[in-house]
Amino acid sequence: MREPIQAQEYEIQTLSDGFEDMVGRLNRLIEQNRMEQTRLRSAELALLQAQINPHFLYNTLDAIVWLIEMEKNEQAVEMVTSLSSFFRSSLSNGQDIISLREEEQHVRSYLEIQQVRYKDILEYEIAVEPELGDYRIPKLTLQPLVENALYHGIKRKRGLGHIRVSGYLEKAEGSSAATIVLKVEDNGAGMDEERLGQVRAALKHEQSIGFGIATVHERIQLMFGAEYGLLIESRQGAGTCVTVRIPPRID
Repeated sequence: MREPIQAQEYEIQTLSDGFEDMVGRLNRLIEQNRMEQTRLRSAELALLQAQINPHFLYNTLDAIVWLIEMEKNEQAVEMVTSLSSFFRSSLSNGQDIISLREEEQHVRSYLEIQQVRYKDILEYEIAVEPELGDYRIPKLTLQPLVENALYHGIKRKRGLGHIRVSGYLEKAEGSSAATIVLKVEDNGAGMDEERLGQVRAALKHEQSIGFGIATVHERIQLMFGAEYGLLIESRQGAGTCVTVRIPPRID
């Protein structure tokens, strides 16, 4: 620890005290940044590990074997292609930020695989505005939300369910500022007010909930600030909508 300068002159002593205060604040900011980077890397690792889900892989391989046994070779090839694309997108050559076009393809591969397994209960739609394709977003932003919609929404209702993934650029009125808005909507089981309150509280306090939802939210806020992240709306028996808000980035 440094010894503060001892000075007889008031001006020099004041300068010394100010310098010591500045160094102390700088050290605190450095430590805060270090802790946030550690949390960010932990969140990214948790999301990546969730992609390497053995149950998902086993079930997908079982479905491929079943298609081959049923002599549905073309569908089997399509499913293998989707599985390969899914894991290629998950890794993305180690990049944490990818284009929205790549993220959309990752979600599409996932839904193509799951629709083979759940063809009697699942239909989906992807409607991201094409002009958003070059914008950069954190990898693994949408897929955990789609997975949550499938397992906690569609599979818990009777009959055919629908998942819609959409995206558009929202411009603030009277301003040049814009925000990328992505939505994952389902018409599944939904949540009652009590459960919805628990989920929202979990997001606020960064607690684990669903398939990586809190991790996606935390990661976005660590990267871009508290004004961005997830918003969840739901009604029991009427489905759930998760909205993602992130700043537009091209670089």
